[in-house]
Amino acid sequence: MAQKPSIPKGTRDFNPEQVAKRQYIFKTIQNVFETYGFQPIETPSFENSETLMGKYGDEGDRLIFKILNSGDYLNKVDDALYAEKNSTKITSSISEKALRYDLTVPFARYVVQHQNEIEFPFKRYQMQPVWRADRPQKGRFREFNQCDADVVGSKSLWQEVEFVQLYDAVFTALNLDGVTIKINNRKILAGIAEVIGAQDKLIDFTVALDKLDKIGEEKVKEEMLGKGILQTGIDKLQPLFTLSGSFEAQINSLKDILSTSEEGLKGVEELEFINTGIDTLGLKTATLQLDVTLARGLNYYTGAIFEVSAPESVQMGSIGGGGRYDDLTGIFGLKDVSGVGISFGLDRIYLVLEELQLFPETVNKSVKVLFINFGDTEALYSLQAIQKLRASGINAELYPDAAKMKKQMNHANKRTIPFVVLVGESEMASSVYTLKNMISGEQSKVNLDELISLVK
Repeated sequence: MAQKPSIPKGTRDFNPEQVAKRQYIFKTIQNVFETYGFQPIETPSFENSETLMGKYGDEGDRLIFKILNSGDYLNKVDDALYAEKNSTKITSSISEKALRYDLTVPFARYVVQHQNEIEFPFKRYQMQPVWRADRPQKGRFREFNQCDADVVGSKSLWQEVEFVQLYDAVFTALNLDGVTIKINNRKILAGIAEVIGAQDKLIDFTVALDKLDKIGEEKVKEEMLGKGILQTGIDKLQPLFTLSGSFEAQINSLKDILSTSEEGLKGVEELEFINTGIDTLGLKTATLQLDVTLARGLNYYTGAIFEVSAPESVQMGSIGGGGRYDDLTGIFGLKDVSGVGISFGLDRIYLVLEELQLFPETVNKSVKVLFINFGDTEALYSLQAIQKLRASGINAELYPDAAKMKKQMNHANKRTIPFVVLVGESEMASSVYTLKNMISGEQSKVNLDELISLVK
């Protein structure tokens, strides 16, 4: 017996209803991106390995899908290397390309490669799939779409203010109220590390701090001690663990904690600027919240760090995030180009909208009218009407076979098509159409113009 077909772990098929819902989210995000002046670009699904490798830390390198060279790829591998059985060393001789892991690094490559034709500051958005060899789990896949917007070529903090507004605009347009936009600043984290005498352990320190909401205060302190951060330093952190209250209140506490760190105070100043802007401009449905434990993706962030969390009624990780990076293009040889960007987690947003039943009923734009097929003469006559319906923007189709009436009606029901049209000899003789409303069961005889306006 033939084996049942399957797809790789961590990938999905989408049925027509799911695709319609995904497109609704894409279009909503795209509209807001364009309203805010972002321009679309696309980059290839796979890049040269050297473009991607070494840009995401060791963890990221392991999760990059490598593509085998075509032809007899083992031919080029040195015998001694082959005998060593060291896959990391062999990989570079048998694979020169890899599937992209995110959209940010390919974007940096794009900017450097096309720097002479780009007008800076350059605002771009990109919505394409990315691939990660991750362990699949709820809301985490090996192939998923990212929707990114970035600005490169400006250090202005007005960009950060606009990104907070942009997040708010998208979630408002999706009717998703109660989203929290958390913000932090890399300079504050560096300042805290400096104050407690752990600047040389900044990454260890922030990785531990980032886990506060997951493992709790005591476990975080244990992890820091384990990484060689001194007890006296950890004691100085105490005010951080209890930091609460409004944005302003937290800012004031931070000024005390960071009074001896110039870099830390610069971070506080940047956050104050963003908060004042948002205070004046206002947000429609989201809340801006300061979260000093936020430390995502520290390898390249240098200023603001964003993370967006879904309303509390839904158990879901972050549904978006981003931040300011001061030299992303430096890895490709273009120095001192500052950038800031955000990303939307399409798959998680989908799960949230589904759970809260926020998809509009009109999302499934399937067929509005099915013409019943009574034979070739009637079918050709029906197709002339269908042509006119389609020209008026109505999705219409003819059942392809002159099957039993019951079978054709069942087909319309199973596909939730709201109207059915019957055209037999008598209808053709008097140029009318019998229109049946499949929801109410009502039938009426109408001419073509009436048919179009009733269905519309």
